[in-house]
Amino acid sequence: MLDKFLPESLFPRKLQPATDRRMRLAQARAEEALVRTHVENALTFVDALAEELPFDRAIDTYIREMTVSEPLASVVVTRVLVVLARELLPAAREEQSDDLRPRLRLSEASGAKPGQIKRA
Repeated sequence: MLDKFLPESLFPRKLQPATDRRMRLAQARAEEALVRTHVENALTFVDALAEELPFDRAIDTYIREMTVSEPLASVVVTRVLVVLARELLPAAREEQSDDLRPRLRLSEASGAKPGQIKRA
Protein backbone atom coordinates (compact mmCIF):
# COMPACT_ATOMS: atom_id res chain seq x y z
CA MET A 1 0.00 0.00 0.00
CA LEU A 2 2.80 2.44 0.85
CA ASP A 3 4.36 1.72 -2.53
CA LYS A 4 1.74 3.97 -4.10
CA PHE A 5 2.55 6.86 -1.77
CA LEU A 6 6.32 6.45 -1.57
CA PRO A 7 7.53 4.95 -4.81
CA GLU A 8 11.11 3.70 -4.87
CA SER A 9 12.03 6.08 -7.68
CA LEU A 10 11.33 9.18 -5.54
CA PHE A 11 13.18 8.00 -2.44
CA PRO A 12 16.01 5.71 -3.48
CA ARG A 13 17.55 3.71 -0.68
CA LYS A 14 21.10 4.14 -1.89
CA LEU A 15 22.42 7.68 -2.20
CA GLN A 16 24.99 8.83 -4.68
CA PRO A 17 28.50 8.70 -3.12
CA ALA A 18 28.92 12.50 -3.17
CA THR A 19 25.50 13.01 -1.59
CA ASP A 20 26.21 10.37 1.04
CA ARG A 21 29.51 12.09 1.96
CA ARG A 22 27.83 15.50 2.27
CA MET A 23 25.07 14.01 4.37
CA ARG A 24 27.58 12.30 6.69
CA LEU A 25 29.53 15.55 7.07
CA ALA A 26 26.36 17.48 7.90
CA GLN A 27 25.35 14.79 10.38
CA ALA A 28 28.77 14.92 12.05
CA ARG A 29 28.57 18.70 12.41
CA ALA A 30 25.07 18.44 13.89
CA GLU A 31 26.14 15.74 16.35
CA GLU A 32 29.18 17.76 17.41
CA ALA A 33 27.00 20.85 17.97
CA LEU A 34 24.65 18.75 20.08
CA VAL A 35 27.51 17.39 22.19
CA ARG A 36 29.01 20.86 22.62
CA THR A 37 25.63 22.25 23.75
CA HIS A 38 25.14 19.43 26.26
CA VAL A 39 28.66 19.97 27.63
CA GLU A 40 28.08 23.71 28.08
CA ASN A 41 24.73 23.11 29.75
CA ALA A 42 26.10 20.36 31.98
CA LEU A 43 28.94 22.65 33.12
CA THR A 44 26.38 25.35 33.94
CA PHE A 45 24.39 22.72 35.84
CA VAL A 46 27.48 21.64 37.79
CA ASP A 47 28.29 25.25 38.61
CA ALA A 48 24.73 26.02 39.72
CA LEU A 49 24.62 23.00 42.02
CA ALA A 50 28.20 23.24 43.31
CA GLU A 51 27.09 24.03 46.86
CA GLU A 52 24.53 21.21 47.00
CA LEU A 53 26.06 18.36 44.99
CA PRO A 54 29.55 17.08 44.16
CA PHE A 55 30.36 17.50 40.48
CA ASP A 56 29.99 13.81 39.62
CA ARG A 57 26.47 13.63 41.04
CA ALA A 58 25.56 16.90 39.33
CA ILE A 59 26.73 15.52 35.97
CA ASP A 60 24.81 12.30 36.56
CA THR A 61 21.69 14.28 37.48
CA TYR A 62 22.01 16.39 34.33
CA ILE A 63 22.30 13.30 32.13
CA ARG A 64 19.32 11.68 33.82
CA GLU A 65 17.08 14.78 33.83
CA MET A 66 17.85 15.60 30.20
CA THR A 67 17.37 11.92 29.26
CA VAL A 68 20.63 11.84 27.32
CA SER A 69 20.99 8.26 26.13
CA GLU A 70 24.09 6.22 25.34
CA PRO A 71 26.49 6.59 23.60
CA LEU A 72 25.93 10.36 23.66
CA ALA A 73 25.81 10.38 27.46
CA SER A 74 29.31 8.87 27.74
CA VAL A 75 30.73 11.43 25.33
CA VAL A 76 29.13 14.32 27.22
CA VAL A 77 30.28 13.04 30.62
CA THR A 78 33.84 12.54 29.37
CA ARG A 79 34.05 16.01 27.85
CA VAL A 80 32.59 17.66 30.96
CA LEU A 81 35.17 15.84 33.10
CA VAL A 82 37.96 16.97 30.77
CA VAL A 83 36.90 20.61 31.13
CA LEU A 84 36.67 20.28 34.91
CA ALA A 85 40.06 18.55 35.02
CA ARG A 86 41.65 21.42 33.10
CA GLU A 87 40.38 23.79 35.76
CA LEU A 88 41.48 21.65 38.70
CA LEU A 89 44.64 19.85 37.62
CA PRO A 90 46.99 22.54 36.23
CA ALA A 91 47.67 23.89 39.72
CA ALA A 92 48.41 20.41 41.03
CA ARG A 93 50.68 19.65 38.07
CA GLU A 94 52.69 22.86 38.59
CA GLU A 95 53.28 21.87 42.20
CA GLN A 96 54.99 18.67 41.01
CA SER A 97 58.42 19.52 39.69
CA ASP A 98 59.00 16.02 38.31
CA ASP A 99 56.73 14.90 35.54
CA LEU A 100 57.24 11.16 35.60
CA ARG A 101 55.78 10.61 32.14
CA PRO A 102 58.36 10.75 29.39
CA ARG A 103 57.74 13.20 26.55
CA LEU A 104 56.61 11.82 23.23
CA ARG A 105 58.91 12.72 20.35
CA LEU A 106 56.62 13.09 17.37
CA SER A 107 59.43 13.10 14.82
CA GLU A 108 60.65 9.71 16.04
CA ALA A 109 57.14 8.30 16.52
CA SER A 110 56.22 9.09 12.94
CA GLY A 111 59.01 6.82 11.72
CA ALA A 112 58.13 4.04 14.12
CA LYS A 113 56.53 0.78 13.10
CA PRO A 114 52.73 0.57 13.51
CA GLY A 115 51.79 -0.10 17.13
CA GLN A 116 55.20 1.03 18.38
CA ILE A 117 55.54 4.41 20.10
CA LYS A 118 58.95 5.75 20.94
CA ARG A 119 59.22 7.75 24.13
CA ALA A 120 61.98 10.16 25.12
